[in-house]
Amino acid sequence: MHIPDGYLSPATCVATYGAAAPFWYVALQRLKRAMNTRMIPLISVFAAFSFIVMMFNLPLPGGTTGHAIGIAIAAIVLGPWGAILAISIALAIQALFFGDGGITALGANCFNMAIVGSLVAYGVYRAIAANTPIDSKRRVFAAAAAGYISINVAALLAAIELGLQPMLYRDAAGSPLYAPYALKIALPAMMIGHLAVAGIAETILAAGVVAYLQRAEPLLLKATSGQPSGSIQRVGWSATKPLWASIAILLVLTPLGILAAGKAWGEWSPADFTNPEARQQIAAASLSSPLPVSAPAGLEQLASFWISPMPRYAPTFLHSPAFGYMLSAAVGTGLVVLVTLFAGWLLSARVKS
Repeated sequence: MHIPDGYLSPATCVATYGAAAPFWYVALQRLKRAMNTRMIPLISVFAAFSFIVMMFNLPLPGGTTGHAIGIAIAAIVLGPWGAILAISIALAIQALFFGDGGITALGANCFNMAIVGSLVAYGVYRAIAANTPIDSKRRVFAAAAAGYISINVAALLAAIELGLQPMLYRDAAGSPLYAPYALKIALPAMMIGHLAVAGIAETILAAGVVAYLQRAEPLLLKATSGQPSGSIQRVGWSATKPLWASIAILLVLTPLGILAAGKAWGEWSPADFTNPEARQQIAAASLSSPLPVSAPAGLEQLASFWISPMPRYAPTFLHSPAFGYMLSAAVGTGLVVLVTLFAGWLLSARVKS
């Protein structure tokens, strides 16, 4: 679901950045006003959680891969605005340092997953959970529904953005300039895997974490509970220690994320369009639709817009893919903490001034 550079036209990229910007602004203003609630530790831990969870690739129908995102649980604990910031931070670090998602397409990826995904997850959770007690099983079901619906809405938006490209942007000969598959291919190719596998993974993740928090840290579920005095004012770094311990365990297990073969649909490199084996995989994942003989011209031009230092979570100085993947997870987690700490310091300085 991470749209790479070159799959969206510059006009689409500008439009999606423009669509995302007001939500980022409001989210930052909400965080600035809520600095006394010490949300930075929670934003940090759920941004790191999302970053790590997205590294666990799952095999999808058609030979592609997908993953959970952690949208719903972030929205349930942080509220929609905190979740927007947490997921956006994770996506930005993935794009900048690991080449997972494009820099030009970061606005689209954040709009789909961080913004719309968080708002949908929060809305579904609140609608189903209502004002039930924190330990109610109905909240577990609400989290499950929020996870399944939010990730599939995000996938639907990505499919639409990709599927519109060949309709809107073609060269003089009529060939697609960017993403090559129209909506009739993009929608089923993207949605079947997310409805059948990735959505279920997000469902289990959201429900499982909420069930755990109900027993271990119910305070973290109060802010979005709809109950009187729902607040996270007493939550600091100490309250997040069990969550960081869980993230540490996931970090060690990240090499499992490279066991799933194949790439996510719509994330092929220009070289894949001329590689016979890769072409077969693309065709199989795209309802056996014909491929262009080479990568679309616009995709070829923009694909190298940004060269990340650790592309595809595979540091070039390491020969062990498993260790390189785990090291990338550790580096990404550290970057999440640094970014959120810097954001907290900057916002605090502005509040004092």
